[in-house]
Amino acid sequence: MHRRSLLLLGLLGASAPLLGAGQDPVESVMWDYFHQRILAGQPFVHDPRVVLEAPPFAEDSRQVPIQVDARAYAGQVVKIMAWAELNPIPQIFIFQPGERVAPLLAIRIRVEQATPIRAAVLTRDGLWHIGSTRVDAAGGGCTAPSVVRAQAGWEDRLGQVHGGRFPQGEGNRLRMRIDHPMDNGLVGGIPEFFLNQAELRDAGGQVLASLELFPAVSENPTISLELQGGGEARLWLRDNNGNEFEASF
Repeated sequence: MHRRSLLLLGLLGASAPLLGAGQDPVESVMWDYFHQRILAGQPFVHDPRVVLEAPPFAEDSRQVPIQVDARAYAGQVVKIMAWAELNPIPQIFIFQPGERVAPLLAIRIRVEQATPIRAAVLTRDGLWHIGSTRVDAAGGGCTAPSVVRAQAGWEDRLGQVHGGRFPQGEGNRLRMRIDHPMDNGLVGGIPEFFLNQAELRDAGGQVLASLELFPAVSENPTISLELQGGGEARLWLRDNNGNEFEASF
């Protein structure tokens, strides 16, 4: 009996980090605010199995690569949200992967200053699993003038999708770059003009994954996904002005 009790206590102790919220790994004073604002105060746990990768220092604050990997919860993920806490426009994306799309997404973002970055993964049991990291930056990535708008003929390239489909394990890696200024409304005289919706669809039009984007995403955004199985995949996009774009892979 004594040995069984010790074994039970050992099992409970091993799983303890997933039973409570735990200590914030980046010790941000903004966490409680965003827990209420974005997650509506719902149950959460700081979880190292949600792997959020970003460079420790942003060499170009207008183009900061991040990757969220929640494959530890494959088959259980309802949606993934990401935000940069100290950005003037914090939210980055809301990603809903389907059965054939892995809960993994890589994208480039803007950062205005050194900031904690969060990825929140909602699993089917109603618990949010939080991955965290911190990026140092010289700053100004959200309020810098657009590079795209300074290029001649950018309007003619609007919505063009560049990329490909590359074998990876039992599936494929989709890597895409879309020509779009992704204006966030923070540069004088230029209103918001950004891609805000994306869907990955199969040849029959069935939605394989959906993605809501926010102006924190960098101009000429890059997106990488993992798709299981063969067959044609189509990327559908729409911006906040109602323009629609499509590309097949």
